[in-house]
Amino acid sequence: MDDQPTRSYVPPPSAPPAPASDEVRPAPYEADDEVIPVRERTVPPPEAPPPRRRLRRLLWLILLALVVAGIVWWVMERRQPAPPSRFGNLAAQPVGTATAQLGNMPVIDNALGTITPLATVTVQTQINGQLTEVGFQEGQMVNKGDFLAQIDPRPYQVALEQAQGQLAKDQAALANAEVDLARYTKLVAQNSVSTQTRDTQRALVAQDKGTILSDQAQIDAQKLNLVYCHITAPVTGRVGLRQVDPGNYVTTGSATGIVVITQLQPISAIFTLPEDSLPTVLAKVNAGVKLQATAFDRSGTTKLETGELATLDNQIDTTTGTLKLRATFPNASLNLFPNQFVNIQLQVDTLQNVPLVPSSAIQRGAPGTFVYVVKPDKTVGIQPVTLGPDNGTVVAVTKGLDQGQVVVTDGADRLKDGAKVEIVPPASPADGQDGQAPGQPRTRGQGQGHGQHQQQGSGQPPAPTQQPTPQQGNGG
Repeated sequence: MDDQPTRSYVPPPSAPPAPASDEVRPAPYEADDEVIPVRERTVPPPEAPPPRRRLRRLLWLILLALVVAGIVWWVMERRQPAPPSRFGNLAAQPVGTATAQLGNMPVIDNALGTITPLATVTVQTQINGQLTEVGFQEGQMVNKGDFLAQIDPRPYQVALEQAQGQLAKDQAALANAEVDLARYTKLVAQNSVSTQTRDTQRALVAQDKGTILSDQAQIDAQKLNLVYCHITAPVTGRVGLRQVDPGNYVTTGSATGIVVITQLQPISAIFTLPEDSLPTVLAKVNAGVKLQATAFDRSGTTKLETGELATLDNQIDTTTGTLKLRATFPNASLNLFPNQFVNIQLQVDTLQNVPLVPSSAIQRGAPGTFVYVVKPDKTVGIQPVTLGPDNGTVVAVTKGLDQGQVVVTDGADRLKDGAKVEIVPPASPADGQDGQAPGQPRTRGQGQGHGQHQQQGSGQPPAPTQQPTPQQGNGG
């Protein structure tokens, strides 16, 4: 068998070609003159995806790539620095300006107050009896002496007639006693009667005179009761709701009375000021100065009445450190109502000839309170200032600013020290930017935070000339 030629394995023609595989397969064994092949397990090749599915997958990948690219582009755009301003760092910034002017600024103490009537009277009956008539309408304004109610006078009229009858009787007895005294006096002179009889008669005459005086007092008392039956208004004011109806029996011990009358003209307001504000107020009051007081509504926007300070309390409340004051108001239009809550503004002083600038010119930052002052070379400089009172529109500068200096009122948020500026001409008054706006001084005391107030009194300062820019700025 050694001399036989070696035969290689040839697959049958009908069999498919064996697939390539990495696994080790057993070698075929030879048997004499034929080779017996080893049966192998064939692995079918993976199926290729259909063409439509591959197209759909490709489209999804393209769409996902576009989305990612869009997100990346958006993020990069957000991170790009903003384009430089059209003015540039060296370009002149347009600003609105105003010129500091001298004027008067009132110094105001703000306080919370309550309207308190100067007189509140509960009309009571001074006698007992049946209420027969009511002569007023609820809420009516009455004057002092006007008829209010009527008590049945008949019992007191009868008592008056009885007292008058008793007086006539006692007057007759007195006349008789006086005649007897004159007779006894003559008889004593003739020694016909004793002096004791005359003296006794003289005492009887004096006793009858005392009885006459008592009777007259009873008559006056009954006449007074008849006057009490006719009830009139003790003060001028407004009557409230009727507490008792006609036909009821009223007594002097009633707690509610018949009606309550409240005086409204004039009327007062009780308010408090902190003790720190007291020296200035006392100095003015002791000098005989009448301090003006103005009452505003709860919101602090509507002016109700103007009056003056009337008096101060005699001691400071130790629990709050405040002092009570009373201001009186004529209340001609009846805008003030008892127990109404009001905001009181007491003008304690007036600063004369101080520089005034718009409130929008005031800036606050690292230097403290300052303004941007426009120099002749059209650059701005930071100038610290000390502020005084303000009225919501303009503010007084007590230190750091002179008359005629030009300050920036609009566009200051884009400025820094030494920046170049371009002054924008002022808008026409038709645009509503004439530099005048209502305001009310609100710089001292308590009760702040109630909104802008209307300017009042004779101490209204003139508003400085403003030159606003059409572009809106915060103005500090």
